[in-house]
This record gives sequence, C-alpha cells and structure tokens, in this order.
Amino acid sequence: MSGKKSFSYLLLTLHFLTTTVSTNSSAVLYAIYPFIRVYKDGRVERLVGTEVVPASVDPTTGVRSKDVVITAPELHISARLYLPKTATSTHKLPLLVYFHGGAFFTESAFSPTYHNHLNSIVAEANVVAVSVNYRLAPEHPLPIGYQDSWHALKWVFSHSEGNGNETWLKNYADFMHVYLGGDSAGGNIAHNMAIRAGLDHEMDRAVIDGMFLNCPHFWGKTPIGNEASNPKEEARMESIWIHAYPNSTGFDDPLLNPAMDPNLWKLGCKRVLVYVAEKDILRDRDGIMRRH
Repeated sequence: MSGKKSFSYLLLTLHFLTTTVSTNSSAVLYAIYPFIRVYKDGRVERLVGTEVVPASVDPTTGVRSKDVVITAPELHISARLYLPKTATSTHKLPLLVYFHGGAFFTESAFSPTYHNHLNSIVAEANVVAVSVNYRLAPEHPLPIGYQDSWHALKWVFSHSEGNGNETWLKNYADFMHVYLGGDSAGGNIAHNMAIRAGLDHEMDRAVIDGMFLNCPHFWGKTPIGNEASNPKEEARMESIWIHAYPNSTGFDDPLLNPAMDPNLWKLGCKRVLVYVAEKDILRDRDGIMRRH
C-alpha cells in the first residue's frame, strides 16, 4: 500500500476511533481530549485555552505588554509584545520570538497561561519578547499556522535595520541576539521557523542565536522508545496531526518528523536547547534533535 493510501486509510480508522456515530447534526463528529470537540453541524468546541487576559503592566514583575496587529497580504496576524521594566533605549536587549502550544487547536498569545509565562521569562531573562498569535486548526488547518508564524517572524525582522513601525522593536530589541522558543505545538512551529529561516535567502541577514523547545510536538510513522507502550495515547497523538493537517503527507512529513527532513542541517540558528518531561510520550522523539 502506498504511503498516501495508507495515510488515508489511517485517517479513516482514526476518524472512527474519535467519532460518535449519530445522524443527529449536533452529534459529536470527533473529539480529541483535552483539547477540542467537533460536531457534525460544523461547530468547534474548545475545551481548554479559550480564556484571554488583557495586556498590562504585570504587578509582580513590572513587565509591560501590549498587543499589535501584524499586517500581511490578505492576513491579519496578531501578537503580544513584552518589555522588561529595566528596558532603556541606550542598551538594547536580546529578543525572543515565542510560539504558544495547544496541539495546534487551542490556546492563544493572550491566554493567562502564556501571558503569565511570558511575563516570567521576560523578567528573568531580561529580554524583549514577541508572543505570536497564529490561527488554529481545525477551522484553519495546517499549514496556515506555519504560514502565519512565518509572516510574523518576517515582520519582526523587518525592524532589524530601523525599519518597521513598532517602536518597542526598533528602540529596545538587539537583532544580533534573537531567539526562538515554544512549547508543544509551539516548539514544533519554532523548529520549523528556524528551518525556513535557514533556507530563505531573504533572511540571510537575520541572526538567530538559538532556540529552546519545551516538549516539542514531533512524531513519526514508526514508533520509537516508549511511543508504542500506550496504544490509546499513540492513537491520540496521531489523531491530533491528522485533524490538524488533513492534507499532510503523513506522520513522516518533515514538518512533524525532523529526522525525515533533508534540510535539517540547514537549521537557521546557532544553538538548540530541547527539554522534555520524563513520562511524556513525546520524550524519545524529542531526543532526535540531540542526535542530529
């Protein structure tokens, strides 16, 4: 069976694994817990990650934040910017571009989880940060999230020579020390943005010092390590990718499986830090970055 046909067969199989059979239009089409429930009438119910908090001055750290709209052709991508209380225009600070997690389905740059997380990082590391808000699957299936993130990264770097209209980036960010970061799905996105930066000649002058990936969402067709030890969790992981990116080439798509990416050696950053959780099913797959 060809790879494309086998992937289509698996899509059908996993669809039945996650589907409640009913002729009622309000019945559940599929559910991927704890993230989303999708109904036959087209409704999408997000089970987590829908709460948002406004940009503010954080009372604990003194970090300031504000929201911006990133305009790209036919797109309106947004982000939340963070500035530490120590920032001055006479001493520019390293810049972090961060991509939130949520299995490509949930969360946002404006959720309390990531707002608090970025406040903490910015205060502790003394950096300027851009937290990218990309569009979510399944309404906006991948590769849309990757495309949004790439537009956002290029927008950030458009300020590197004093251009662009965002004063926090022009006045406070040191574009000789830029870092990418993300967790879970955001770690996957950060990795793929670094690959693309290494391939895009328009980004030749971009200096990405490094990236950190927190339990990045990687997978593959052939199980490794502990991936096959929990069939239910294995099926859930595969269902996430199938419903987030229905037109993917499969579980060995280089976007999901870095070991299958012929361009991995062109990674457009100098250093990589990957950290994993001891009992996370992603643990062994994430070790690929260490071996490559």
